Amino acid sequence: MNDLNFSEIEQLSKKMRISAIETGFKAGKNSAHFGGALSAIEILACLYGEIMDIDPKNLDKPHDIFILSKAHGVLALYTALAHKNFFPLEKLETFETNESDLSGHLAINPEIGIEFSGGSLGMGFSQGIGICLGWRKKNIDKKVFVLVGDGELDEGSNWEAAMSAAHFKLDNFMVIVDKNELQLDGSTDEVMNLGDLAKKFSSFGFETRECDGNNISELHKNISELLENKNSQPKALIAHTVKGKGISFMENKVEWHHAALNQKLYEQAMQELGAEVK
Repeated sequence: MNDLNFSEIEQLSKKMRISAIETGFKAGKNSAHFGGALSAIEILACLYGEIMDIDPKNLDKPHDIFILSKAHGVLALYTALAHKNFFPLEKLETFETNESDLSGHLAINPEIGIEFSGGSLGMGFSQGIGICLGWRKKNIDKKVFVLVGDGELDEGSNWEAAMSAAHFKLDNFMVIVDKNELQLDGSTDEVMNLGDLAKKFSSFGFETRECDGNNISELHKNISELLENKNSQPKALIAHTVKGKGISFMENKVEWHHAALNQKLYEQAMQELGAEVK
């Protein structure tokens, strides 16, 4: 991958972060899950901007699948889909309004690239494995990427799924952990210490790596190299991120897991992003 491609993905991530702030602000008193969306922006930009084999004009044909298991991080996914032409940017303005299909948690709508509903944490991991097993029967050679939150890994269903992925040798399956170390009730270490996640996934039979999850070049390098290894192992990437990344008053603040932006803070956020206040 050349520097131009990296530059394009960096620009995509910047546009996505600005759109996430604008979209969440317009939701008003309904508020939004800012923290966990902003931590995942670079991950989504890298997947949709370069790595995934998916064309918004040909969604009826076999393609790579992305599942946002931490479904409250919808602003990251919605902005990726909008900026990659799965639906018009203007549609973001309907976020959390009555009868909108851009809800606060994912609601399935394959026509605009949302292929799985979400809400209850711990479900996306198993959904991804089911897809891979179905594809095996149909000889479909595509990949499944599942993004989970580190707090979400408190759910035992994830570890049952991890055993299955290794047992069935699903080397076209990748789980990416958005390890921002905060969840609704506090730090992940305080709520449920997960220990060394890389060692855990490795012990479950995954080929595992760690990287800076807010760094495009590191993400691309590690995801690409994991995918190149056809070794009958599922893949795991522990992406170390910052909750609320990019906005000074949100970074590493648990209160911005879900909150509303007032006009003053919205203007400050846009200024920090070098964006025009609309």
